[in-house]
Amino acid sequence: MVAGTVWGTAAGMAVLTWGAAAFDAALGAGRRGSWRAAAVAPFREGARLVVQQRRRTDRADVLLTRAGVVVLPAAALLAAVVLPVGGAPVLDLGAGVVWFNAMEVCVWGALWLVGWGVNAMWPLVGGYRFLVQGLAYELPHMFVLITAGVGAGSLRFADLVAAQRGWWFVVWMPVAFVVYLVSAVAMAFWGPMGQPVGRDVCGGVPAELGGADRLVFLAGRHALLVVAAAGTVPLFLGGAAGPVLPGWVWGPVKTAAVLAVLVLAGHRMPVVRMDRFVQFAWVVLIPATLVQLLVVALAVLP
Repeated sequence: MVAGTVWGTAAGMAVLTWGAAAFDAALGAGRRGSWRAAAVAPFREGARLVVQQRRRTDRADVLLTRAGVVVLPAAALLAAVVLPVGGAPVLDLGAGVVWFNAMEVCVWGALWLVGWGVNAMWPLVGGYRFLVQGLAYELPHMFVLITAGVGAGSLRFADLVAAQRGWWFVVWMPVAFVVYLVSAVAMAFWGPMGQPVGRDVCGGVPAELGGADRLVFLAGRHALLVVAAAGTVPLFLGGAAGPVLPGWVWGPVKTAAVLAVLVLAGHRMPVVRMDRFVQFAWVVLIPATLVQLLVVALAVLP
């Protein structure tokens, strides 16, 4: 039973990661491409990178760079093991929300190791940008997770889902839901929060990555986006609950819907400057999440 859950989680992550990459490719191609070409684009790019020679810079720390590259998809997979998206999670931890957030924080270390390890200017600038971005989004993100935990009276994802049998948390925690989506995009350094890999710094953190290293890095980035979207299901969207269809269908459907919105936002919204995002986070996002937390705490008081 446990082995089946593990393989099911891994397979679901793989399919959704491919779907995110394919949808991203379709939006990037616009009217010039077809959906069939977009569907095979991730496999084509993967095959190209597998046979491509790895890039090397002068005096690079290969161990740090490879560690950062591997940690990125590993953190996404470890965050996914506590999420009951289509049924029981791989690990039903009593503090699953804390584990989920801890694995997300590992992304900070991953990007910094890559940016520092390659010993090049533009990746290092991208690494510094992500640290600034992390300092801006992490506090609102933690307050959002705490708000959901207060609403359920538990940090266990199964208890959060059980607490939404009446009203989903998205209904009476709309501010927390929106802030979570903003922090999810920032965590995956995607779209409007893509300055760590911005064109103005020649691609930022992965600028000097090539071959299999670049493939694993890009796969990890898309996997992070998948995990961020999957987190909304037990946190705000009632878990696998839904009419007519069984739960193992509703969970992935909800995840795919949120994931499509996040990928679309990456193509429709402009990149936000880090100084403005930091100011917005401290002036708007943090006060808004604290007010939402206060409202939820008052609502659940006996």
